[in-house]
Amino acid sequence: MKLEGKVAIVTGGARGIGEAIVRAYAAEGANVVIADVEKEAGLALASALGEKALALSLDVRDRESIGRAVDAAEAHFGRIDILVNNAGVFDMAPLDEITVEMYRRQFDVNVGGLIFMTQAVAERMRARGQGGVVINMSSQAGRRGEANVILYCAAKAAVISITQSMALELIRDGIRVNAIAPGVIDTPMWDRVDALFAKYEGLPPGEKKKRVGKAVPFGRMGLTSDFVGPAVFLASDDSAYVVAQTLNVDGGNWMS
Repeated sequence: MKLEGKVAIVTGGARGIGEAIVRAYAAEGANVVIADVEKEAGLALASALGEKALALSLDVRDRESIGRAVDAAEAHFGRIDILVNNAGVFDMAPLDEITVEMYRRQFDVNVGGLIFMTQAVAERMRARGQGGVVINMSSQAGRRGEANVILYCAAKAAVISITQSMALELIRDGIRVNAIAPGVIDTPMWDRVDALFAKYEGLPPGEKKKRVGKAVPFGRMGLTSDFVGPAVFLASDDSAYVVAQTLNVDGGNWMS
């Protein structure tokens, strides 16, 4: 019960990696806020977990939505100890097909949402004066470029840089900031990724997913369960001296 008595907010917590983290935190004794645009999925998950979970509607692009969610979380559980900035979106296109709308969505969700969510939660953590933990979700795409994936790679690289800068600023208040960089993970999101690669690389459906899975040194794509241990570790006192790091959870795809 490494998180006994803690309160965690997980953005994008209704499905995929976010859901796995929510379930793991609850199992470790935390009260968990499932903050997601997919409110019905969040409510179903909260119902399954019982009184330890609260589902809230959250659009990280909207600062008023952020404010309402943080207020509601604090009012319900009395405090916020952990924030997992997991909400994210993927898109890809060749350079000459990138639109302003695609650019704004990638950066508003993957970068801006993370910044302003942390801003709101860190304010409450500072006011309480007992520190806290922030975990940002980056990607192996933030470690390297990839053709046709300009915006997503850039946004996830920004997350790594933001994590370092945030960490150096917030550690003065006892708030530890770190990140996780997933590799290729078998979630519903990868169905969209596979479809886009099929479109732009002329591959049959399912082929890109099969290829990237075989290319992972571990021998398979990652599973959402692979993030349970790392997410609990970074949220708990086991990582009390870990600050400003991005932990690769990718089966050996990237070495740093």
